[in-house]
Amino acid sequence: MRKQKKYNKKLVIGLTGNFGSGKSTVAGLFRELGAYVIDADKLARKAVSPGAKAYNKIVKVFGKAILRKNGHIDRVRLAGRVFCDRKALVSLNSIIHPEVIRAIKEKISASKYRIILLDVPLLIESGLSRISDKVIVVKASANTIARRLSGKRGFSIQEIKDRTKNQMPIRDKLRLADFVIDNNRSFKNTSVQVEKIRRKLWKS
Repeated sequence: MRKQKKYNKKLVIGLTGNFGSGKSTVAGLFRELGAYVIDADKLARKAVSPGAKAYNKIVKVFGKAILRKNGHIDRVRLAGRVFCDRKALVSLNSIIHPEVIRAIKEKISASKYRIILLDVPLLIESGLSRISDKVIVVKASANTIARRLSGKRGFSIQEIKDRTKNQMPIRDKLRLADFVIDNNRSFKNTSVQVEKIRRKLWKS
Protein backbone atom coordinates (compact mmCIF):
# COMPACT_ATOMS: atom_id res chain seq x y z
CA MET A 1 0.00 0.00 0.00
CA ARG A 2 1.31 3.45 -0.92
CA LYS A 3 2.33 5.89 1.77
CA GLN A 4 0.67 9.11 0.79
CA LYS A 5 2.33 12.42 1.46
CA LYS A 6 -0.33 15.10 1.33
CA TYR A 7 0.39 18.50 -0.16
CA ASN A 8 -1.82 21.18 1.38
CA LYS A 9 -5.19 21.13 -0.40
CA LYS A 10 -3.63 19.70 -3.56
CA LEU A 11 -4.61 16.52 -5.36
CA VAL A 12 -1.47 14.92 -6.78
CA ILE A 13 -2.15 12.36 -9.51
CA GLY A 14 0.60 10.09 -10.79
CA LEU A 15 0.37 9.08 -14.45
CA THR A 16 2.47 6.26 -15.82
CA GLY A 17 2.52 3.39 -18.29
CA ASN A 18 5.07 1.61 -20.42
CA PHE A 19 7.09 3.12 -23.26
CA GLY A 20 4.84 4.10 -26.14
CA SER A 21 1.55 3.55 -24.31
CA GLY A 22 0.41 7.12 -24.91
CA LYS A 23 1.03 8.86 -21.57
CA SER A 24 1.70 12.23 -23.20
CA THR A 25 -1.61 12.08 -25.05
CA VAL A 26 -3.45 11.33 -21.83
CA ALA A 27 -1.54 14.03 -19.94
CA GLY A 28 -2.58 16.53 -22.61
CA LEU A 29 -6.23 15.59 -22.14
CA PHE A 30 -5.99 16.11 -18.39
CA ARG A 31 -4.29 19.46 -19.01
CA GLU A 32 -7.26 20.54 -21.12
CA LEU A 33 -9.52 19.60 -18.21
CA GLY A 34 -7.67 21.91 -15.82
CA ALA A 35 -4.82 19.85 -14.37
CA TYR A 36 -1.34 21.30 -13.99
CA VAL A 37 0.94 18.77 -15.70
CA ILE A 38 4.51 18.23 -14.54
CA ASP A 39 6.42 16.43 -17.32
CA ALA A 40 9.31 14.36 -15.95
CA ASP A 41 10.90 13.97 -19.39
CA LYS A 42 11.14 17.76 -19.80
CA LEU A 43 12.70 18.08 -16.37
CA ALA A 44 15.15 15.31 -17.24
CA ARG A 45 16.21 17.16 -20.38
CA LYS A 46 16.78 20.29 -18.31
CA ALA A 47 18.76 18.30 -15.73
CA VAL A 48 21.24 17.14 -18.37
CA SER A 49 21.75 20.52 -20.05
CA PRO A 50 25.31 21.93 -20.09
CA GLY A 51 26.34 23.30 -16.72
CA ALA A 52 23.77 21.31 -14.76
CA LYS A 53 24.95 19.10 -11.92
CA ALA A 54 23.79 15.89 -13.60
CA TYR A 55 25.37 16.90 -16.92
CA ASN A 56 28.85 16.97 -15.44
CA LYS A 57 28.37 13.60 -13.75
CA ILE A 58 27.05 11.98 -16.93
CA VAL A 59 29.97 13.22 -19.02
CA LYS A 60 32.38 11.96 -16.37
CA VAL A 61 30.78 8.48 -16.39
CA PHE A 62 30.04 8.04 -20.10
CA GLY A 63 32.75 10.18 -21.67
CA LYS A 64 32.72 12.99 -24.21
CA ALA A 65 31.75 10.60 -27.01
CA ILE A 66 28.10 11.17 -26.04
CA LEU A 67 28.36 14.92 -26.70
CA ARG A 68 27.34 16.84 -29.79
CA LYS A 69 29.61 19.47 -31.29
CA ASN A 70 27.77 22.19 -29.37
CA GLY A 71 28.49 20.46 -26.07
CA HIS A 72 24.97 19.20 -25.46
CA ILE A 73 24.40 15.54 -24.66
CA ASP A 74 23.27 13.55 -27.69
CA ARG A 75 20.23 11.84 -26.17
CA VAL A 76 19.93 9.33 -29.02
CA ARG A 77 23.56 8.30 -28.67
CA LEU A 78 23.26 8.06 -24.89
CA ALA A 79 20.07 6.01 -25.20
CA GLY A 80 21.88 3.64 -27.54
CA ARG A 81 24.46 3.09 -24.82
CA VAL A 82 22.18 2.53 -21.85
CA PHE A 83 19.15 0.68 -23.17
CA CYS A 84 21.24 -2.33 -24.20
CA ASP A 85 23.35 -2.27 -21.02
CA ARG A 86 21.49 -2.70 -17.73
CA LYS A 87 24.40 -1.51 -15.57
CA ALA A 88 24.82 1.62 -17.66
CA LEU A 89 21.10 2.38 -17.38
CA VAL A 90 21.16 1.97 -13.60
CA SER A 91 24.15 4.28 -13.44
CA LEU A 92 22.42 6.92 -15.58
CA ASN A 93 19.20 6.72 -13.57
CA SER A 94 21.11 7.11 -10.31
CA ILE A 95 22.41 10.43 -11.62
CA ILE A 96 19.25 11.83 -13.20
CA HIS A 97 16.45 10.58 -10.96
CA PRO A 98 17.41 12.47 -7.77
CA GLU A 99 17.53 15.73 -9.73
CA VAL A 100 14.18 15.11 -11.43
CA ILE A 101 12.48 14.02 -8.20
CA ARG A 102 13.74 17.13 -6.42
CA ALA A 103 12.49 19.35 -9.25
CA ILE A 104 9.08 17.66 -9.26
CA LYS A 105 8.62 18.13 -5.51
CA GLU A 106 9.63 21.78 -5.79
CA LYS A 107 7.10 22.33 -8.58
CA ILE A 108 4.32 20.68 -6.58
CA SER A 109 5.05 22.85 -3.55
CA ALA A 110 5.30 26.05 -5.60
CA SER A 111 2.24 25.41 -7.76
CA LYS A 112 -0.95 27.37 -7.12
CA TYR A 113 -2.99 24.73 -8.93
CA ARG A 114 -5.17 22.39 -6.88
CA ILE A 115 -4.98 19.51 -9.36
CA ILE A 116 -1.47 18.38 -10.25
CA LEU A 117 -0.68 15.53 -12.61
CA LEU A 118 2.77 13.95 -12.66
CA ASP A 119 3.60 12.55 -16.11
CA VAL A 120 6.38 10.14 -15.12
CA PRO A 121 7.40 7.01 -17.09
CA LEU A 122 9.07 5.52 -14.01
CA LEU A 123 6.56 6.81 -11.46
CA ILE A 124 6.50 3.59 -9.45
CA GLU A 125 10.14 2.59 -9.93
CA SER A 126 11.36 6.02 -8.78
CA GLY A 127 9.14 6.06 -5.70
CA LEU A 128 7.08 9.04 -6.87
CA SER A 129 3.90 6.97 -6.61
CA ARG A 130 4.27 7.37 -2.84
CA ILE A 131 3.59 11.09 -3.05
CA SER A 132 0.68 10.57 -5.43
CA ASP A 133 -2.84 10.56 -4.01
CA LYS A 134 -4.00 8.52 -7.00
CA VAL A 135 -2.16 6.55 -9.68
CA ILE A 136 -3.36 6.23 -13.26
CA VAL A 137 -1.78 3.63 -15.56
CA VAL A 138 -2.07 3.91 -19.33
CA LYS A 139 -1.96 0.58 -21.15
CA ALA A 140 -1.70 -0.42 -24.80
CA SER A 141 -0.95 -3.75 -26.45
CA ALA A 142 2.53 -4.58 -27.74
CA ASN A 143 1.20 -4.48 -31.31
CA THR A 144 -0.38 -1.05 -30.82
CA ILE A 145 2.81 0.32 -29.26
CA ALA A 146 4.98 -1.11 -32.05
CA ARG A 147 2.72 0.32 -34.74
CA ARG A 148 2.69 3.80 -33.21
CA LEU A 149 6.38 4.04 -32.39
CA SER A 150 7.67 2.54 -35.63
CA GLY A 151 5.33 4.67 -37.69
CA LYS A 152 5.28 8.12 -36.08
CA ARG A 153 8.60 8.15 -34.25
CA GLY A 154 10.76 5.85 -36.35
CA PHE A 155 11.79 3.37 -33.65
CA SER A 156 12.90 -0.08 -34.73
CA ILE A 157 11.28 -3.14 -33.16
CA GLN A 158 14.56 -3.91 -31.38
CA GLU A 159 14.76 -0.40 -29.92
CA ILE A 160 11.22 -0.74 -28.62
CA LYS A 161 12.04 -4.11 -27.03
CA ASP A 162 15.24 -2.75 -25.45
CA ARG A 163 13.40 0.14 -23.82
CA THR A 164 10.42 -1.92 -22.71
CA LYS A 165 12.46 -4.68 -21.08
CA ASN A 166 14.07 -2.17 -18.71
CA GLN A 167 10.73 -1.04 -17.32
CA MET A 168 8.50 -2.64 -14.72
CA PRO A 169 6.13 -5.13 -16.43
CA ILE A 170 2.81 -3.50 -17.19
CA ARG A 171 0.96 -6.21 -15.25
CA ASP A 172 2.78 -5.11 -12.08
CA LYS A 173 1.94 -1.46 -12.70
CA LEU A 174 -1.71 -2.33 -13.26
CA ARG A 175 -1.87 -3.97 -9.83
CA LEU A 176 -0.86 -0.67 -8.25
CA ALA A 177 -3.25 1.49 -10.26
CA ASP A 178 -6.28 3.32 -8.91
CA PHE A 179 -7.44 3.90 -12.49
CA VAL A 180 -6.51 2.27 -15.81
CA ILE A 181 -6.83 3.88 -19.23
CA ASP A 182 -6.97 1.52 -22.20
CA ASN A 183 -5.28 3.42 -25.02
CA ASN A 184 -5.66 0.78 -27.73
CA ARG A 185 -8.56 2.40 -29.50
CA SER A 186 -9.39 5.85 -30.84
CA PHE A 187 -8.44 9.23 -29.43
CA LYS A 188 -12.12 9.88 -28.78
CA ASN A 189 -12.40 6.67 -26.76
CA THR A 190 -9.39 7.67 -24.67
CA SER A 191 -10.90 11.14 -24.14
CA VAL A 192 -14.08 9.58 -22.78
CA GLN A 193 -12.09 7.48 -20.30
CA VAL A 194 -10.14 10.53 -19.13
CA GLU A 195 -13.33 12.52 -18.60
CA LYS A 196 -14.86 9.69 -16.53
CA ILE A 197 -11.81 9.65 -14.26
CA ARG A 198 -11.86 13.44 -13.99
CA ARG A 199 -15.45 13.33 -12.77
CA LYS A 200 -14.45 10.93 -10.00
CA LEU A 201 -11.48 13.04 -8.91
CA TRP A 202 -12.56 16.67 -9.25
CA LYS A 203 -15.19 19.02 -10.61
CA SER A 204 -14.32 20.99 -13.74
